[in-house]
Amino acid sequence: MTPTLNTLLTGLEQRGKDNDARVSERRRKYLNITRDTGEFLAVLVKAIRAGRVLEIGTSNGYSTLWLASSLNNGGRVVTVEFDNDKIGEAKANFQRAGLVDRIEQIKGDAVTYLRGNTATFDLVFLDADRSQYLDVADRIMEAVKPGGVLVCDNALSHAAEMADFIAHLQQHPRFTTCLVPVGKGEFVAYKSCL
Repeated sequence: MTPTLNTLLTGLEQRGKDNDARVSERRRKYLNITRDTGEFLAVLVKAIRAGRVLEIGTSNGYSTLWLASSLNNGGRVVTVEFDNDKIGEAKANFQRAGLVDRIEQIKGDAVTYLRGNTATFDLVFLDADRSQYLDVADRIMEAVKPGGVLVCDNALSHAAEMADFIAHLQQHPRFTTCLVPVGKGEFVAYKSCL
């Protein structure tokens, strides 16, 4: 990680904490991942040599920067966000980090995007409205290419909200799953090539 990117990430971490402590309206909160979750995602992207990453829930782009900065040259993150203000703020952060060429921003909601897109990805990172995950669980599983990985944030902090979705994936024979106690809890599912 370059010193410039580290400085940007550190600033975004503090801004996120300050903002989320100050505002009460959920839509205006950033709800960023923790730094150790970012580090975990970076290692995972590098370990599986991910070339195509899908992120559901951009917010201000903090997690996107971890993902995009870990890609090999030519890799790309497709990130989906519905809030115009957050899209604009994320775009500015991507420009500041010099990673615009690795990121494709999609304006829209997760359900519509997932139902209308048949692309597959090496890594899919879910960090959005957890109440919608079960409704599109099959499409989420299809979006993970064989040999790819699904990571869901908030698996410990919001365990009750995630329980049905996690149970659904755990019952699928092509997925090997685990819960990683990093940050707010990361549910990780590997899709077999068989």
